[in-house]
Amino acid sequence: MTVSGEACRALAYPALVGRPEPGDMVLLNTTALAMGLGTGGYAMVIAIPDRLPPDPVGPGHLVKARYTPLQATVLGADEQGSPHHALLADADSLGGLPVIVADLHSALPPILAGLQAARPGTRVVYVMPDGGALPAWFSMSIASLTAAGALAATVTTGQAFGGDLEAVTVHTGLLAARLVLDAEVVILAQGPGNLGTGTRWGFSGVSAGEAVNAASVLSGRPIGSLRVSSGDQRERHQGISHHSLTAYGRVALAPAAIVVPDLPGPFGDRVRAQAAALPSRHTLVTAPVDGLEDVLRAAEKDWAIRLSTMGRRLEEDLPYFLTAAAAGRHTATLLS
Repeated sequence: MTVSGEACRALAYPALVGRPEPGDMVLLNTTALAMGLGTGGYAMVIAIPDRLPPDPVGPGHLVKARYTPLQATVLGADEQGSPHHALLADADSLGGLPVIVADLHSALPPILAGLQAARPGTRVVYVMPDGGALPAWFSMSIASLTAAGALAATVTTGQAFGGDLEAVTVHTGLLAARLVLDAEVVILAQGPGNLGTGTRWGFSGVSAGEAVNAASVLSGRPIGSLRVSSGDQRERHQGISHHSLTAYGRVALAPAAIVVPDLPGPFGDRVRAQAAALPSRHTLVTAPVDGLEDVLRAAEKDWAIRLSTMGRRLEEDLPYFLTAAAAGRHTATLLS
């Protein structure tokens, strides 16, 4: 594709706009390119004016990305026309299901790596709320992890769409993961593309605290994965990010097990001191990180994934990935 005479990458979702073919003229949204976004630095195909997509077919009346030009109609697991409606109609309990909560989408692969290394074959379902990307199709991690068998399925909730199941809320998404998809563990984190403003409350990751509350009210077992960094140059994200401190410390009113990685040296001391300041309603669980770097490198190779967070690779911010993997490793100890 070209923008102002220059070549650029563009992404089309065939289910929304049809499938572009060589020679097609396409209408592009270039906002991400103009802003230089680190996540989602693509032009987006809005339409193929000379060849419209087919009309939607099939059951379903949930509209997601509502009242936008690309709103999508999907079949919700929890709607009246769904074969799962009767199962979910009065469902009210996760039965102690472990729900690992994280801030960033980049935590999904390392959490899975730590969990699957400790307990191979665990049936894990990813529940994706709408804080980041709305289409699950945008995530290369979901595609690779599912293809490798590390991830069983994805449920998209709220305005997010494109999962194996759709749900109206995080609550019904969690229930669908447990009751319909037989999840042994759920990982809940926003899709690609975190939004932050440098203010205490103005970041999309506050949903991590809301997820703890949702898992708790449904009799799940919330487990908090911390956002930890030694590579981020912004002071508010050094050690434990202020995102985690606010989400778990202020937004999450229900108790959770917060996994604190046993990192070495002064940096590890800093992380432990920051975690100790979290409210006493939470239980701090110290988790070892020995051997997890090898686990993460093996996952990159075996699952054909690229571990990266905010543009930083494994060697550039190792504590971030070790912390997420430690949350997965700890969760494995809770399963019989």
